[in-house]
Amino acid sequence: METLEFLCDRPSRLDVFLSEQAGVTRSRAGNLIREGRAFVNGCAQTKAGCALKEGDRVRLEIPDAAPAELVPQDLPLDIVYQDAELAVVYKPSGMVVHPAAGNPDGTMVNALLAKMPDLSGVGGVARPGIVHRIDKDTSGLLLVAKTDRAHVSLAAQIAEHSVERAYLAIVIGNMKEEQGDVDAPIGRHPTDRKKMAIVAGGRPARTHWQLLERLRGACLLRCELSTGRTHQIRVHMASLGHPVLGDPVYGPKKSPYPVEGGQLLHAARIAFTHPVTGERMRFEAPPEERFRYWHERLKDRSK
Repeated sequence: METLEFLCDRPSRLDVFLSEQAGVTRSRAGNLIREGRAFVNGCAQTKAGCALKEGDRVRLEIPDAAPAELVPQDLPLDIVYQDAELAVVYKPSGMVVHPAAGNPDGTMVNALLAKMPDLSGVGGVARPGIVHRIDKDTSGLLLVAKTDRAHVSLAAQIAEHSVERAYLAIVIGNMKEEQGDVDAPIGRHPTDRKKMAIVAGGRPARTHWQLLERLRGACLLRCELSTGRTHQIRVHMASLGHPVLGDPVYGPKKSPYPVEGGQLLHAARIAFTHPVTGERMRFEAPPEERFRYWHERLKDRSK
């Protein structure tokens, strides 16, 4: 078991503070708190919303990861880069990142375990090595932690927004501006719990978009994330009236083009600081064939 101790330097919620300081997700911090593994000024605290004040001493106990009951599967895996601490892999569209209800295997985690059996256990039994996620039908670069110290460092970088993530997206309609920002909080949809939405009281979410090319009835955009909320780009683009083409959840009921396989969204670039060497590392990868096909098909030949 690992024990971490922190000194609170400003008022905060306990789960938010531990997420930031311990380099774990807010949900993971909440679970540890409810399990009685968080202590404020020496007293166990089981309420995630506990209000901290400046000067409070906080201790968090992180149990050793239980042995993963996941089966390594020899699935195709495109490893863009790896060293002893981390890896960057290319996730194809259609592949789920980690096992969940309805997807018990055939996931990126199953493939990773076959190639990298000693992944970080910080992410929990079902998510070894997983620092961040990409939607099932989104392709692109995924950052993976092979050691616990790499996981904590990379998760902290994501929490403090120092990891650069840029996506390519083909959206429906003609953007009036050349670039813009969407700063709107995202949370669970008030009536459809399977969807996300812009809601008051949601978690802060910021997306910067830039027009790269005008297409026939669509636009090619570069979207940069300042935060990484679930379905963030998809929700933000839909809020502008320009949903990602092929999006079955946030797009129109009748798509203007018969795109199959989900949204045309690709994680094209990621940059971060290596947790051990301190080197700033950058990786880029082109979109897969499905994305390139629709980009070529929708090019405006009248120009």
